[in-house]
Amino acid sequence: MDALIKTTINNRIGYITLCRAEKRNALNDYVVLQLTEALVSMYNNEQVKVIQLRAEGEVFSAGADLHYLQQLQTNTFEENLADSAQLAALFRMIYAGPKAVVAAIQGHAIAGGCGLATVCDICMSVPEALFGYTEVKIGFVPAIVMVFLIRKIGETKARELMLSGKLISAADAVHIGLINEVVERDMLYQLADTCCLQLIQEASGDSVRRIKQMFAEIRHLPLADALEYAARQNAETRATSDCKKGITSFLNKQKINW
Repeated sequence: MDALIKTTINNRIGYITLCRAEKRNALNDYVVLQLTEALVSMYNNEQVKVIQLRAEGEVFSAGADLHYLQQLQTNTFEENLADSAQLAALFRMIYAGPKAVVAAIQGHAIAGGCGLATVCDICMSVPEALFGYTEVKIGFVPAIVMVFLIRKIGETKARELMLSGKLISAADAVHIGLINEVVERDMLYQLADTCCLQLIQEASGDSVRRIKQMFAEIRHLPLADALEYAARQNAETRATSDCKKGITSFLNKQKINW
């Protein structure tokens, strides 16, 4: 199997780069598998505290590989369900995994590519990039990313984007809360690294893990259950070494070395 992504580690940042530029970094089962394997490796590597997702070429990701989708039409329902479950597992792994994932978006993020951006914790984009879920235009549905998009921007805007399949600018994507920031192209990777290093230096890894887990769990709980769950997280966190270290360092006016 050809390498469809590249991975490197530097200054506790784990870089995962889509390197299928000739195919506009389109997603197929091999790309999803390699992304999943890279994430698992980064999550399990103690030398990595924050993950940064990048892509080569002019397009961040154009979504599903249409030739691959055409091949899937000969699959059984069970085979297509297994393939869809693989993508769902990848999106959940990014969304709820134990380490922060920062996306540096250097070009258009469309359909499944926009799905990748949707599930990242922090997204920075160049001004020229367009975002959208265009599946409806080819008779498909953005089914898996819908689960996450509704959580992120609310049902009103999610319905508009997914029913119309329209593309929006990076500035509009910031306005509706889909991404975090628009930065000039020549500053994108520098500012993405700065964001990652800030998380590395100023945020407890255990706190980041717990916060991401809570985002994944709280939304579907009734109010009383959500508050009970949150109270348990508060109580458990107070007993962790990170919390004890953080409070002691703060009271002693010492710099916390995370």
